Amino acid sequence: MASPHNDKLAVLIDADNAQASIVGELLAEISRYGTASVKRAYGDWTTTNLKGWKDVLHKIAIQPMQQFSYTAGKNSTDSSLIIDAMDLLHAGSLNGFCLISSDSDFTRLATRIREAGLVVYGFGEKKTPQGFVAACDKFIYTEILRPQQAATVAEDEALEPVEPLIRNAIAATAKENGWAPLSAVGSMIVKNSPSFDPRNYGCLKLGELVRKQAYLEVKEVSAGDGSAIVHLHVRPTA
Repeated sequence: MASPHNDKLAVLIDADNAQASIVGELLAEISRYGTASVKRAYGDWTTTNLKGWKDVLHKIAIQPMQQFSYTAGKNSTDSSLIIDAMDLLHAGSLNGFCLISSDSDFTRLATRIREAGLVVYGFGEKKTPQGFVAACDKFIYTEILRPQQAATVAEDEALEPVEPLIRNAIAATAKENGWAPLSAVGSMIVKNSPSFDPRNYGCLKLGELVRKQAYLEVKEVSAGDGSAIVHLHVRPTA
């Protein structure tokens, strides 16, 4: 199986509902999942509303896709992005899509792409409707891409409590002895909660996060090749 880091991704940006100020951090995050083979940003570039994006597009080789706003109150940008996404999907040369928007209008698009067997990464602010978040394989809140805000995101009451997520994942992946591999736990959490990310809770890695949970026992088991596999177990209650 090919490494996900070799996946060819289409990065489609709803410039009306995305922040240009973090585009560098955004592309760096995307590079963790694959190669941005297609990079397009959609909006009405004849207006002044997208000035922030205009200033950075040429620097990072993102292609601006012009979509005039023919009718007030109607978002024609969404339609243009969706049509292009379907064309790219049917071309069959990609492994996945990165949809950058905080708009729920792309919920069905994400679902359709996944139905075709491709992976969907969503990127948007915490205000993104839950339907769009759930429609993605993984959803990254863009607030965590701002280093100066990392500490405050963990205090956000809108985040799912981390303990039930971890407990349920351990219960689903534990072996007969009650211990569950950390990698399996992480995969199960994201499967059940696409927006889960240790950085939402002030930690860089899942291993760091679980070691902060007093109700967990953590042990490392030798893999035989010099590396170690982390296992988790819920401490028995008194």
